[in-house]
Amino acid sequence: MSRTRFDVLTIGNAIVDVFAHTEDDFLVREGLAKGAMILTSEERAQHLYAAMGQSIEISGGSAANTAVGIASFGGKAAYFGKVKDDEGGHVFTRDLRAQGTHFETVPLADGPSTARSFIFVTPDGERTMNTYLGATHLLGPDDMAEDVVADAAITYMEGYLWDPQGAKDAFLKAASIARKAGRRVAITLSDSFCVDRFRGEFLSLMRTGVVDIVFANTHELKSLYQTSDFDTALGLVAKDVRLAVVTRSEEGALAIEGGMRVLVPAFPIDKLVDTTGAGDLFASGFLFGLARGMPHLASLKLGAMAAAEVIQHVGARPQTSLKVLAQSNGLL
Repeated sequence: MSRTRFDVLTIGNAIVDVFAHTEDDFLVREGLAKGAMILTSEERAQHLYAAMGQSIEISGGSAANTAVGIASFGGKAAYFGKVKDDEGGHVFTRDLRAQGTHFETVPLADGPSTARSFIFVTPDGERTMNTYLGATHLLGPDDMAEDVVADAAITYMEGYLWDPQGAKDAFLKAASIARKAGRRVAITLSDSFCVDRFRGEFLSLMRTGVVDIVFANTHELKSLYQTSDFDTALGLVAKDVRLAVVTRSEEGALAIEGGMRVLVPAFPIDKLVDTTGAGDLFASGFLFGLARGMPHLASLKLGAMAAAEVIQHVGARPQTSLKVLAQSNGLL
């Protein structure tokens, strides 16, 4: 494999996250399914924004969070995602570039506004997300800059994006470019909601070799294979994809490749505040390690550490240098 300009290119929904702490009763009153990510209309988004009270607005989006995490490790990250040329889009772009990520996707001049995700955090740290996708739905094949894809060691897509046909075509184009350049292609299943909608398509991506790395949590993996038994699901995914990386919350995480399993425990924390972004930041650590040629055990440890950092504060992006944190823990 030739030398690369970027460690990882991530592709996903460019979203501004709006966080609010709330009680379970609020979720019940609003008919919100606790712990789930649900797509919503612009009208419903405006209602939730008015109902949620005091909030914090932070640039987010799953794959964008992963890109920021990679940059925080000292890696070279690039990102493709669609925003509008509006206030939200300006905030998103400024934040992403300021945190060291290459982001040059051309914004929309008109049409739907920049996406927002309304995230309700209950006292147990669980997050419930209602997302208005807006401009993100218009990411398409023309946004896949060939030189960036070819110059990234790994191209990584979030499952949340696997909905509009234009985004599917965009990812397939990027995967083809990456393959021709001898690069690796990864996808995260993102949410059981996504798996239920696109199970057959996700399995096809894996079984046909479009992707060779899959990230999932326990619930997503069980949903993918429609089984309640984790070991059964793990055995099946090992046959369908070259490398599977699975997070298991407080039970840690594992990677399986070529029939070999590597496991790490969860990284210790002082207090659970908000689980938003845990999977995104875990992926950043693992992908950074993988792109830099580190063994799976070391990459898993970086992922676990990054996830632990982000769940101890509100927001889905690190508030301290992950490179410094890793060095202080003897991981880099």
